Amino acid sequence: MKVLRFSTFGIFMVVFYLPGPLTAQDSPENFIQRENAVKIFIDCERCDMNYIREEIPYVNYVRDVKEAQVYVLETSEMTGSGGRKYTYAFVGQLDYEGINDTLEYSSRPDDTRDYMREQRTQMMRLGLMRYVARTPLYNEVLINATEAVERQEVIDRWNNWIFELDAEPNFEGEQSFKEFSFRSSVSAAKITHDWKIEMDFDHRYTRTKYTYEDTLYSLSRSAKGLDNLFVKSLGEHWSAGLRMNILSSTYNNINFRINVFPSIEYNIFPYSESTHRQLRILYGIGNSYSHYYDTTIYDQMQDNLLQQRLQIAYQVQEKWGSINISLEESNYFYDLSKNRLELNGFIQIRILKGLSLRIRGGAARINDQLSLIKGELSEADILLQLQELETSYQLDGEIGLTYTFGSIYNNIVNPRFGNGRRFFF
Repeated sequence: MKVLRFSTFGIFMVVFYLPGPLTAQDSPENFIQRENAVKIFIDCERCDMNYIREEIPYVNYVRDVKEAQVYVLETSEMTGSGGRKYTYAFVGQLDYEGINDTLEYSSRPDDTRDYMREQRTQMMRLGLMRYVARTPLYNEVLINATEAVERQEVIDRWNNWIFELDAEPNFEGEQSFKEFSFRSSVSAAKITHDWKIEMDFDHRYTRTKYTYEDTLYSLSRSAKGLDNLFVKSLGEHWSAGLRMNILSSTYNNINFRINVFPSIEYNIFPYSESTHRQLRILYGIGNSYSHYYDTTIYDQMQDNLLQQRLQIAYQVQEKWGSINISLEESNYFYDLSKNRLELNGFIQIRILKGLSLRIRGGAARINDQLSLIKGELSEADILLQLQELETSYQLDGEIGLTYTFGSIYNNIVNPRFGNGRRFFF
């Protein structure tokens, strides 16, 4: 496959010049709010804000979105090559109301964190230029061309396929307890605008030894799984796919299980807006065949059952906060009482100036544990979580409320004794 690729980075290099030589007193860590500079609020996850403040000192950084003249939202998605696609939305507020822009940057899977940090900051520089150009500080910024845009023909001999191998041994021990675990995985993926193909094999093994009252106990747990996903794009709103899973797990009493689920998905919003909002409805009907290590509580050594699943997922990320909620229901056709209902969500909302609320949680109603072992479990099985236990529900969650007040400016960088209020080196 031949593709014409245009080099989009390396077109411009933004260099800022401050009047006079940079002295110790004028170093980035001592930059304070500057008169007539644009006030910006950056909304992103895992951003190195100290680095950004050092590299872009000709703006004022504020802590509250309502004080900002420019709101910058960074969102990201995994790309087919294993990298990430970053989308930057620049929204003008107050004096810059109506002046908006959107830029994109895609990283490669082998890019270093430092290189990605540099490129992400570069995109912010470029996006902020139209606002800085309207302030007296425009004469402190110089834009130079670097290399000319090159047009070159690229031949992808891998045809968009990405492969990954992973191995992770782990050991933990003390006088009366020792544990060795090993995890390995192999994955292959091909993601284009028309197709999404993912294949993942995962193997986990854990061996535990512990001594209690001069008796040595040795126990092990293992699991192997192969997940396959094939999805065909059917326009801006529809997708059709097939998910196939193969599983073996001593914890779940499953010697061999294979699930085959043809499914269809409808996204109310166009997929092209997925970095900002999604409302996806997915429905699938499939077959599940299981062979067990031991007799189940239903006196079965194997099952071959039809099952259906319905999932609704809503995601939105805006300057007022973000919402991620999913609701999934599944059941077996032979007995509708054998079902599972799961709700998971994360919500972060800026309530008012300096006050934000975040909620994360999940709840599940469980009535489909068909693989539970018949009979009593040993104390070791329960304490070391070697076997799945019967339950009718699962719950987890957290809630947080943050309030900050004081100066609206947030320009200064001082890395001494670690960053923030923790003494980490």
